[in-house]
Amino acid sequence: MKNRIFFKLLAAFVVVIAAATVVFDFTLRGSWESSLRTEIERNLTQKTLLFAHRVETVRNRSLADIAAQEGQAAGASATIIDVTGRVLAASESNPASMENQAQRKEFAAALAGNIGTDERRRATLGIPFLYVAAPVSGGAVRLAYPLSDVEAISGRVFRGLAISSALAFIVALVVAAVAATWTARRLEHIVDIAGRIAEGDLRARVDDASQDEIGRVAGAIDVTARHLERTFAAVRSSQHQLETLLNSMQDAVIAVSADGLVQWANQSMDRLVPRRTRLQAPVVETIRDPDFLAAVKSATEAREVKTARATSLIPGRAFDVTAAPLPDGGAVAVLRDLTETERVEKTRRDFIANVSHELRTPLTSIQGYAETLLDNSSENGGPTREFIEIIRKNATRMSRLTEDLLTLARVESGETRFDIEPVLPNELLHDAEESFREIARTHGIDLQIEELQPQAIHTQSGGQSTQTLTAVLADREAIHQTFANLIDNALKYGAAGGRIELGARHVPQAVEFYVRDFGAGIPSEHLPRLFERFYRIDKARSRESGGTGLGLAIVKHIVRAHRGSIRAESELNHGSMFLFTLPTA
Repeated sequence: MKNRIFFKLLAAFVVVIAAATVVFDFTLRGSWESSLRTEIERNLTQKTLLFAHRVETVRNRSLADIAAQEGQAAGASATIIDVTGRVLAASESNPASMENQAQRKEFAAALAGNIGTDERRRATLGIPFLYVAAPVSGGAVRLAYPLSDVEAISGRVFRGLAISSALAFIVALVVAAVAATWTARRLEHIVDIAGRIAEGDLRARVDDASQDEIGRVAGAIDVTARHLERTFAAVRSSQHQLETLLNSMQDAVIAVSADGLVQWANQSMDRLVPRRTRLQAPVVETIRDPDFLAAVKSATEAREVKTARATSLIPGRAFDVTAAPLPDGGAVAVLRDLTETERVEKTRRDFIANVSHELRTPLTSIQGYAETLLDNSSENGGPTREFIEIIRKNATRMSRLTEDLLTLARVESGETRFDIEPVLPNELLHDAEESFREIARTHGIDLQIEELQPQAIHTQSGGQSTQTLTAVLADREAIHQTFANLIDNALKYGAAGGRIELGARHVPQAVEFYVRDFGAGIPSEHLPRLFERFYRIDKARSRESGGTGLGLAIVKHIVRAHRGSIRAESELNHGSMFLFTLPTA
């Protein structure tokens, strides 16, 4: 790092020195040469004017002597010409051998009555000369001054500038070395501290009190390290709390990465599998149940919560699997042991079924004997006949209750096998309407049907559409029993509305059926519990009407066995609507 910084600083200094040298050469030397030339031209002009004055005033000397004297005094070459350009006298050349000077720039200006100047290189000597000519009577005079001294002086100045630049470069070299060493040490310290922080040493600090840019960077790294230290401490605390919470759970929890590797497992999972869970190993090495693996894979790919039932994890035990996607990919799965719960539930169902079955015979006998006694007793039998009627009514109610309990137990346990086949929804509606038409009429209630309308299906060719009725998968008798329970409830509790509607409508991948009354409605706090066993809104009215409190529970289990759903909607004084769905064929 030191060498890199050294060369960067040295390059910067070299660029600055070179730029300063170039600027100095092009500006200062140019200005100096221009000033020197201007001064030489001014002095030569004055000497040329004196030369012209002497030619005009001195009459006792020849022109050749005057030219020689003036040229020697001015340190220049003197020339006198007439108006035709012919050389009359010259200090350094034979006038007879010199060519006509009328076309020379400076002589042309002088013959026109002005001071003429020109600068050009003399071919015979190869050096530049400054020519200044002035007019005189009958011609002009000229002095030619060699500029070789100016070039020599400029060369010495340039050499001095080069030497100065070299000295500056050496000084820059030393300064760059010192600055690079000092800066590199500071930066190497910062890099070292940053490396320690990256490796997990969050207590490392730069502690650079300088206020320059490097000092501010060091301060920012220290602030970041302190913030990371606090954040990691909070994360570790949260992680420890989460691990403690998960390890205290009775349910087994396992986290799986997107590529199928085990990331974490709680102690319940370690106790569940024959050998402890291997972290960073494929999950299939720990759990080989295909339903569990499918749920985890589906949750990872679809980014949705998936449920499954694992029965091959441990022989004789069943687990409920809930797999949820993790934010950074993968999934976390919770396995809940359902073995004991299902055993207790099965015991309960068997008990209810057995008790209900055993009660059927004595209840039938009590009901039969009570009806026989009623038939043989006189109409004015007094309290005896009233007591017998009470016995008969309660025996009938208990008989209905045992039948409903048996039905519910069989549906819940899966003992009842449904004959599911494609059925048109309107046929199910009409079967229910025919069965309850007369009963509704005797109650003064109008039973109406809203048939399912045909659904438009677009063909692939031509863009045409056809109207067709969608069939649903259903057991006719079971769905008829569902409608019977819902319509019976509507007749009992919604008769005040005077109208009951049966209908169906399309929903995604299913058909939704509904039974709607226009009675008093159901308070909203009762809606979530309507489908529980023995749940009654008005217990006294339910007993008076002969209800067992199991009808809606039976309906719920029948609909679920058809892979549908059921719900209730109601508004006080505006009636109630019970809706259930059946999947399309």
